[in-house]
Amino acid sequence: MRCSKDWPPNWDGSLRLMPASKVKIGRIFHALGDPTRRAMVEMLSQGPQAASHLAAPLGITVTAVVQHLQVLEESGLVHTEKAGRVRTCRIEPAGFSLLQQWIADRRTTWERRLDRLSDILAE
Repeated sequence: MRCSKDWPPNWDGSLRLMPASKVKIGRIFHALGDPTRRAMVEMLSQGPQAASHLAAPLGITVTAVVQHLQVLEESGLVHTEKAGRVRTCRIEPAGFSLLQQWIADRRTTWERRLDRLSDILAE
Protein backbone atom coordinates (compact mmCIF):
# COMPACT_ATOMS: atom_id res chain seq x y z
CA MET A 1 0.00 0.00 0.00
CA ARG A 2 1.36 3.41 -0.93
CA CYS A 3 1.16 6.45 1.30
CA SER A 4 -1.22 8.81 -0.45
CA LYS A 5 -1.32 12.57 -0.05
CA ASP A 6 -4.45 12.25 2.09
CA TRP A 7 -2.99 9.79 4.57
CA PRO A 8 -4.13 9.50 7.31
CA PRO A 9 -7.84 10.17 6.86
CA ASN A 10 -9.84 11.39 9.81
CA TRP A 11 -13.08 9.66 10.80
CA ASP A 12 -15.02 10.80 7.72
CA GLY A 13 -12.18 10.18 5.26
CA SER A 14 -11.17 13.80 4.77
CA LEU A 15 -8.40 16.03 6.06
CA ARG A 16 -10.30 19.29 6.32
CA LEU A 17 -10.51 19.18 10.14
CA MET A 18 -7.09 17.68 10.80
CA PRO A 19 -4.17 19.99 11.64
CA ALA A 20 -1.08 19.66 9.46
CA SER A 21 1.05 18.37 12.35
CA LYS A 22 -1.33 15.44 12.88
CA VAL A 23 -1.22 14.62 9.18
CA LYS A 24 2.59 14.60 9.31
CA ILE A 25 2.68 12.37 12.39
CA GLY A 26 0.20 10.02 10.72
CA ARG A 27 2.46 9.74 7.70
CA ILE A 28 5.47 9.05 9.91
CA PHE A 29 3.68 6.28 11.81
CA HIS A 30 2.37 4.84 8.54
CA ALA A 31 5.89 4.83 7.09
CA LEU A 32 7.37 3.18 10.18
CA GLY A 33 4.51 0.69 10.38
CA ASP A 34 6.09 -1.43 7.66
CA PRO A 35 8.93 -3.77 8.72
CA THR A 36 10.77 -3.36 5.41
CA ARG A 37 10.75 0.42 5.75
CA ARG A 38 11.95 0.15 9.36
CA ALA A 39 14.81 -2.08 8.16
CA MET A 40 15.67 0.51 5.51
CA VAL A 41 15.75 3.25 8.15
CA GLU A 42 18.07 1.06 10.26
CA MET A 43 20.38 0.56 7.27
CA LEU A 44 20.38 4.28 6.49
CA SER A 45 21.17 5.12 10.10
CA GLN A 46 24.66 3.77 9.35
CA GLY A 47 25.08 6.46 6.68
CA PRO A 48 23.91 7.40 3.17
CA GLN A 49 23.50 4.53 0.73
CA ALA A 50 22.54 4.01 -2.87
CA ALA A 51 19.00 2.71 -3.31
CA SER A 52 20.36 -0.28 -5.22
CA HIS A 53 22.45 -1.28 -2.18
CA LEU A 54 19.33 -1.46 0.00
CA ALA A 55 17.62 -4.10 -2.14
CA ALA A 56 19.87 -7.16 -1.75
CA PRO A 57 20.02 -7.33 2.09
CA LEU A 58 16.24 -6.96 2.21
CA GLY A 59 15.60 -9.53 -0.51
CA ILE A 60 13.48 -7.15 -2.58
CA THR A 61 13.78 -5.54 -5.99
CA VAL A 62 15.18 -2.06 -6.58
CA THR A 63 11.68 -1.09 -7.79
CA ALA A 64 10.25 -2.12 -4.42
CA VAL A 65 13.01 -0.18 -2.63
CA VAL A 66 12.13 2.94 -4.61
CA GLN A 67 8.44 2.54 -3.70
CA HIS A 68 9.31 2.21 -0.01
CA LEU A 69 11.67 5.17 -0.26
CA GLN A 70 8.85 7.26 -1.71
CA VAL A 71 6.73 6.59 1.39
CA LEU A 72 9.68 7.35 3.68
CA GLU A 73 10.46 10.54 1.78
CA GLU A 74 6.82 11.72 1.84
CA SER A 75 6.81 11.21 5.60
CA GLY A 76 9.93 13.35 5.98
CA LEU A 77 12.11 10.56 7.42
CA VAL A 78 14.39 10.07 4.41
CA HIS A 79 15.81 12.30 1.70
CA THR A 80 16.91 11.00 -1.69
CA GLU A 81 18.95 12.62 -4.43
CA LYS A 82 19.49 11.29 -7.91
CA ALA A 83 22.83 11.93 -9.61
CA GLY A 84 22.97 10.27 -12.99
CA ARG A 85 21.76 6.70 -12.52
CA VAL A 86 22.43 6.55 -8.78
CA ARG A 87 19.78 7.47 -6.21
CA THR A 88 21.46 8.19 -2.87
CA CYS A 89 19.36 7.99 0.29
CA ARG A 90 19.98 9.44 3.73
CA ILE A 91 18.14 9.93 6.99
CA GLU A 92 16.30 13.26 7.35
CA PRO A 93 16.71 14.31 11.01
CA ALA A 94 13.80 16.78 10.93
CA GLY A 95 11.26 13.97 10.52
CA PHE A 96 12.65 12.17 13.55
CA SER A 97 12.69 15.41 15.54
CA LEU A 98 8.97 15.84 14.86
CA LEU A 99 8.34 12.25 15.98
CA GLN A 100 10.46 12.73 19.08
CA GLN A 101 8.54 15.90 20.01
CA TRP A 102 5.19 14.18 19.50
CA ILE A 103 6.25 11.34 21.79
CA ALA A 104 7.64 13.75 24.40
CA ASP A 105 4.37 15.71 24.44
CA ARG A 106 2.36 12.54 25.03
CA ARG A 107 4.78 11.34 27.67
CA THR A 108 4.51 14.63 29.58
CA THR A 109 0.71 14.45 29.47
CA TRP A 110 0.62 10.90 30.79
CA GLU A 111 3.23 11.57 33.46
CA ARG A 112 1.07 14.43 34.79
CA ARG A 113 -2.03 12.24 34.76
CA LEU A 114 -0.27 9.41 36.55
CA ASP A 115 1.17 11.83 39.12
CA ARG A 116 -2.36 13.12 39.84
CA LEU A 117 -3.64 9.55 40.14
CA SER A 118 -0.81 8.74 42.52
CA ASP A 119 -1.69 11.79 44.64
CA ILE A 120 -5.35 10.76 44.75
CA LEU A 121 -4.51 7.20 45.71
CA ALA A 122 -2.11 8.41 48.41
CA GLU A 123 -4.87 10.39 50.17
